[in-house]
Amino acid sequence: MRVAIGADHAGYTLKEKLIKVLESLNCVIEDIGAYELDPSDDYPDFAIKVANKVAIGDCTKGIVICGSGVGASITTNKIRGIRSSVCHDTYSARQGVEHDDMNILCLGAKIIEFKIAKELVVNFINAKYSGEERHERRLSKIKALDN
Repeated sequence: MRVAIGADHAGYTLKEKLIKVLESLNCVIEDIGAYELDPSDDYPDFAIKVANKVAIGDCTKGIVICGSGVGASITTNKIRGIRSSVCHDTYSARQGVEHDDMNILCLGAKIIEFKIAKELVVNFINAKYSGEERHERRLSKIKALDN
């Protein structure tokens, strides 16, 4: 699985650690930055790049990390075809994919510690969309909003 990952200065350190987790899951990683700790960078720049990679199909899933995860989620959801959410518990990270076909996980580096972030990433990456009728029905209503 090809995964895009990006973070601003607040998420930079966590991103670097999570890349190793993704490698251990045999993911092909597309690191779109930040490549250095720059307190003046802005999360939307990285969130948009990750969302575009997922939206055009270059990557299957994406992960964006900022201070709270909220800004990353708001930004990525502006891109057509993206279904992202900030998740800070394993149930949401897994169920968001299984039921809602979530394709980007947003994390808040100031909210969770690495151990939890690792569990979230593992759950997100390993989860598969169920395709059940009720989920397809709901997803079609969400996809209609893109139009």
